[in-house]
Amino acid sequence: MSEASATDHDRVFTELRPLLFTVAYDILGSATDAEDVIHDCYLRWRAQDAGPIADPRAYLVTAVSRTGLNHLRTLRRRRETYVGNWLPEPIRTEPHRGTGDAADDVVLAESVSMAMLLVLETLSPVERTVFVLHEVFDYPHDEIAAIVDRSPATVRQIAHRARGHISARRPRAAARRPGNHDDRDRQEHELVVRFLHASRTGDLGELLSVLASDVVHMSDGGGQVTAARHALYGADRVAAFSIGLARSAMSGAHAELARFNEAPAAVFRVDDVVDSVAVFDCRDDHIVGVYAIRNPDKLHRIDDLHRLDRGRTSPWKP
Repeated sequence: MSEASATDHDRVFTELRPLLFTVAYDILGSATDAEDVIHDCYLRWRAQDAGPIADPRAYLVTAVSRTGLNHLRTLRRRRETYVGNWLPEPIRTEPHRGTGDAADDVVLAESVSMAMLLVLETLSPVERTVFVLHEVFDYPHDEIAAIVDRSPATVRQIAHRARGHISARRPRAAARRPGNHDDRDRQEHELVVRFLHASRTGDLGELLSVLASDVVHMSDGGGQVTAARHALYGADRVAAFSIGLARSAMSGAHAELARFNEAPAAVFRVDDVVDSVAVFDCRDDHIVGVYAIRNPDKLHRIDDLHRLDRGRTSPWKP
């Protein structure tokens, strides 16, 4: 490949990279594995010299989807022996207003939410890939059929089955309503500040006022650090656990407010070392989900800011 061709390939790949990362992350639920998939596809994209490609977006999304699907099959076998709760690897998503990313796209914001990613884990690898490509990225069944190596009729059946499965399990916290982003962000972060302060001060009444009655709390230590092995359900249990945690294991931690997976979050550091990231699902002025990631393998990329894209504004969209 000539130097000019290589430069043009790099330019196209760079423009499409936010879309490719979003596809891979939605399929895999892991930023680290998504980056591995993208790197592998980039090397193949850079090496190919079969003349100009009419639709780079379709070509690269297909490559990332196929590679992601194969990778997911391997990951699923590993996750079957995972110690304790498995949670997605969190991604920092400070809003890029006006870019068409998750800050401005309700469908995309839902697709990367912790709650929705956990529901996607209940699908088979093929079901998940079909659901993500069709429901999130608007790919037609005929194109998906070529990606997953199934007939269009079979893909329609898979899509129908996956959609029904997701609809039955979609958590109410995952659905986001459009509105004033700044107001929504401020209200959600105020809820988190109240939760953190009440946990530290042991204010049970205040905690119960910010937690939904059916709130869920999940911790992921990956068997490497201490974490609750089972999910906690209900405001009373989550409030008591949060107060106890703040008084013991997290008593010396400093909390930094942030946004991860297009949701309010807190990064906890102990002696300037990241201990955990807690991502909060908020709805109707209450916290309905707390997802605490402590597995060190999922924390080494937390300062990387990810731009997400569903491809709606891409110049390469067919």
